[in-house]
This record gives sequence, structure tokens and C-alpha cells, in this order.
Amino acid sequence: MAKQPKDISPKTHFRGYANPGPMVPGTADTPGLEIGEGETLDVLCGHFRIFQLKKGHRYSTDDILTAWYGTSWCPTAQTMLDLGSGIGTVAMVASWRLPATKVVTVEAQEMSVALARKSVRWNGLEDRFNIREGDLRDSEILGAEEKFDLVLGSPPYFPPGSGVKGDHPQKIACRFEMRGTIADYCQTAAGHLETGGTFACVFPVNPDEQAQRVLDAAKDSGLTIVRQRPIVLREGEPPLLGVFIMMRRCDLPDSMHDQTWHEPPLVIRKEDGTVHPEYAAVKLSFGFPP
Repeated sequence: MAKQPKDISPKTHFRGYANPGPMVPGTADTPGLEIGEGETLDVLCGHFRIFQLKKGHRYSTDDILTAWYGTSWCPTAQTMLDLGSGIGTVAMVASWRLPATKVVTVEAQEMSVALARKSVRWNGLEDRFNIREGDLRDSEILGAEEKFDLVLGSPPYFPPGSGVKGDHPQKIACRFEMRGTIADYCQTAAGHLETGGTFACVFPVNPDEQAQRVLDAAKDSGLTIVRQRPIVLREGEPPLLGVFIMMRRCDLPDSMHDQTWHEPPLVIRKEDGTVHPEYAAVKLSFGFPP
């Protein structure tokens, strides 16, 4: 195979990978889209880019997997809600995979909302996004009549005081349950799902107490975990996370009210640290180099 030339244009390739999908309107010369002090502008998916703080919360595999899993099992969604949307990672990856979907996001941190709005503008998504600043537990942030085909959530994992919080407030709110638990995410999702709609989220499955919290949150909210998949960060290790697909129990036949399909683990990296072949293929599916 011929060796690739070194002068590949960054507009069409990234790390030797040909970026798929539509070009975006944002450029370094676009007024109002300059990279601010303490910010970075990073590859997200396809030609999409995302503004992040160098020392704040930065998008992770958890976010990417939430968007991938939700859109994989709800591929015809016309409307989408992203709860606790942070800097917009989950919503933007999902919108890249579902290019006709209208999106509402809810995020409480002002600094994250500002970054998300900047990224949405860079990626040319303003006509599809409605970014709302507020607490997802606030009954006024979403109208009772607002229903969505797909709801996504990457909630914080830990109760306040259960670990080292870190030195940046944006990180604290993303890791610790300062404004809602997995139960709050499930409750809000259940209340805003369209008939037959899907809720996708990520949450720890290790230790067992964390996994039980997901089960309890779903049941208490009238949701059924239709399918779930554990995530192994390195081959040979136990799964730490899981991704979940939930639906309202009332939308399912009686035989499925308590039935969950358990998928085999998705392995992120092999024992030698290289990307696992399946995850490389998953990355290609959301427009990111393998």
C-alpha cells in the first residue's frame, strides 16, 4: 500500500482519516468564534469541532458512547433532548449521526452553556439546537407538553463528599451529583418521552451498588431497561461502565416489562493499550478516526 503524503489538508483529513460528513461554517477567522484564553478547539466527529476549557471538564469516552448507543437504537428520532448536556458533546455527536433531528439541551452551568453555544455556531447547528440554561429538575425548564423521540443523558456518577472533587467547578458538577442523580435523570426522561420513545444513558456498573442505582432509578420512574452493554476500558479488566437503553413500561407489552437484553462487553483498548478492533469500528460510525 502506498504511503500517504504528509501534506494532507487538515480540512479533509485528521490523523490520516478522511473526515466524513458535511463541512462546517466555522473558521478561525469567524467573528465571535475565536479560541478564547484558557480554551481549546478540538476534533469531535467528522468536521465538527468542540470548544473546551484546558483545565475544565473535557469530553470523554462516556459522552461519546452515550450518543452512539442512543442513536444506534433510536435511528429515526425527529426530536431529541439531552439532559445535563454540559459543553454539548453528546448532543452534537448525536446530531451528526441524525442530521434531520431537532435538539433541545438542558444544562445548569453557565460556562458550559456558553461553550456549547459557541460550538453549535461553529458547526452550523443553530437552526437545529435550542440550548437552555437551567436545572433539569426544575419543572419550568421543560414544558409538560414537550415530548421527544430520543432522550440522552450522561449524568454525574458520585454523591457529594464521596471522593476528591478536583480544583475546577466545572469538573465538580460533571462528576458529582450537585444538581441531580441518575434517579432525577430517569424521572425527567420518563416525563418527556414521546410514545415509544427511547432514553439512553451511561452509568457505572461497578461496584454493584452503582449498578443497583440504575435498576432502581429505572423501575421507580416507570422505565424498563430494554438493553444494556457493559464497557471494559482495557481488555482483561472488569467492566466499570455500562450504557443503557430504556423505554416507558407502559409502551411495552407485558412480557417485556421486566426483560432486559444483556449484550457482551464493548472493549475500548486491548491489553497492549491499542484500540480494540470493535471500538475502532464504533469510532468510525460516529465520524472519528480509529
